[in-house]
Amino acid sequence: MLSALKKYLLLPKLAKLSSNAPKDPRVAWDQYWGRVGATGARGDVLWDSGSDHELQAYLEHLTRQLDPNIPIVDVGCGSGVFSRALVAYFPYVLGVDVSANAVSRAAAESEGLERVSYVAADMTAPAGTRTVAVALAAAGFSGEANIFIRGVFHVLKRPSQAALAGQLHTLVGKRGRVFLSETNFRGNPIQYVSHLGATLHSIPGPLEKAIRALPIPGRFGAEQRRRAFPEARWDVVEDGPVTIETRPLTSVDRPEQIPGYFAVLQAR
Repeated sequence: MLSALKKYLLLPKLAKLSSNAPKDPRVAWDQYWGRVGATGARGDVLWDSGSDHELQAYLEHLTRQLDPNIPIVDVGCGSGVFSRALVAYFPYVLGVDVSANAVSRAAAESEGLERVSYVAADMTAPAGTRTVAVALAAAGFSGEANIFIRGVFHVLKRPSQAALAGQLHTLVGKRGRVFLSETNFRGNPIQYVSHLGATLHSIPGPLEKAIRALPIPGRFGAEQRRRAFPEARWDVVEDGPVTIETRPLTSVDRPEQIPGYFAVLQAR
């Protein structure tokens, strides 16, 4: 009991760390990607494990449930880690992020790789959908696209979750499908950061950088998905638990694991 109570002594420290984060999430993400250092297992980006282990767990669903003959849009692509990996399975990959700094990083880290490109766009707004359609047309693709989205919905407020799902409905058309994977940690923020190695005495560097700069994450499971993707507009093809990995925090080479949720959806 005492150990559990001690966790809550973290609250003032977390409140102080997060107090200067920009209130506008678009500004927050762009500043974060403009300041962050290296990516990968030894880097500064919390959710970049530097391994393809998580993707391997997704591939059964991606290759079985998504049409491999149409492009895939990686929404919230960040530094393009998953965009680059998806090139092996789809004819074209378009990475999209609300942060122009993230898109610049992704393009630099993808230099020389064919069949992948990046655009900056806010995918909660119709203008974002139009930007994606123009980029796909410029690459020789028009009409439907698949969607890959990992770790985006759980950092959005409910109105933005619904807005993003609405824009994805426009993009997938009849042939495309959405694959989403999200953090679904069943606990409060104190328990969450403690799970990732935060103590009264220290907080792992990548975790502290995220706390200082970014919106406070929530959870996104079946209940949240039902609100964002209403049954009147979406069919759930498949869903279930999954494991989200971060870069190693409490050991040298073992990624941290967070309970997550995945779903494959198609538009009605």
